[in-house]
Amino acid sequence: MIDILIGFYLATLITELFTTRLYRLLGWYALNSLFLGLIAITMGLNINDHAMLISGGLTILIKFIVIPYILKDITIKFGISRNISPNLKVHYSTIIVPIILVFTFYLVNPIVNNFSYNANYVAISISSLFLALLLIIEHKNIAPKIIGFLSIENALFLLAISATDGMPMLVELGIFVDIMMLIVIVNILFKHQGDF
Repeated sequence: MIDILIGFYLATLITELFTTRLYRLLGWYALNSLFLGLIAITMGLNINDHAMLISGGLTILIKFIVIPYILKDITIKFGISRNISPNLKVHYSTIIVPIILVFTFYLVNPIVNNFSYNANYVAISISSLFLALLLIIEHKNIAPKIIGFLSIENALFLLAISATDGMPMLVELGIFVDIMMLIVIVNILFKHQGDF
């Protein structure tokens, strides 16, 4: 079950890279966060970790529902352009994405013995970091860059739960507080986007 969810998680992240409309990008980010929350809940059930179940539920609540709603509201409020065509041409992105995936599996190969059954998940989470960085790099508009930063946070969350079989609840709550602070900063950046 986790393999299917991680496949959907990676597919939604890759789709974010090729999206040219802002609301679709928010939708793909929301789906990406939903699959991340379901991965955390499934892993929590497998290892009987109640903290991971709570963090998975919070991920779904905050990242799947609250953050996309707030970002959509902010884009409407400040009249941000819905067209977010990337600077990088599609055929270049089509070449770069498989290279990133292969590179990260090659990168993780020397340390694969240190993980029990989550080695592929670690490789996917590291490749997700690089894909989210590519999302930030390939856009001039600030909205996709913010989605890229949020996708980096999703990838770090996946890396933490797959590499350590869960993490302390206090750390997870700290991450959620950071995300809420990011929303405040996003509001300020959108407000002053015309000044850049």
